Amino acid sequence: MVTADQEIDTSGMNCPMPVLKSKKALKKLEVGQILKIISTDVGSMKDIPSWANTTGQEILESTEEGGKYVFFVKRRK
Repeated sequence: MVTADQEIDTSGMNCPMPVLKSKKALKKLEVGQILKIISTDVGSMKDIPSWANTTGQEILESTEEGGKYVFFVKRRK
């Protein structure tokens, strides 16, 4: 089980807000810390990993739980 240093809930927000909120929250974390992102936007399943890959972050885990998409992103830089 991954333990997050910070959690954001973007439920009810549509693209591009989950990515924008995630980007802002991740900037406040130190390298090596983990952000948990919760979203209800089905587009997040593609958008969050794509954003993480493009910016050099690491997706530790991604799951779908009852219509909610949960991601654990480790800040790499």
